[in-house]
Amino acid sequence: MPKGYWIARVDVADPEMYKAYVAANAEPFRKYGAGFVVRGGRYENPEGTSRARNVVLEFPSYQAALDCWKSPEYQRAMQLRLPVSTGDLVIVEGYDAPPAG
Repeated sequence: MPKGYWIARVDVADPEMYKAYVAANAEPFRKYGAGFVVRGGRYENPEGTSRARNVVLEFPSYQAALDCWKSPEYQRAMQLRLPVSTGDLVIVEGYDAPPAG
């Protein structure tokens, strides 16, 4: 079964208030088995547009990624993020490559 991913790009207007969102999202991320693959860090933007912060979360399945976003726990956390940031989020199914050979 392919894994699921959140790909987020975020501009944070109030880093201090954003910390409340980061604390609140820990519960749903843990509940749905998410792990950070990318969490900020250096980047270059050779094409298209960008935002100041890039995040990739890996979930055990595409369904878990969807369920996390729809969960009451994440929806509460999101309400802390919306007033202090602008972002884009894509939830995508991973690719299970066939075995080489």
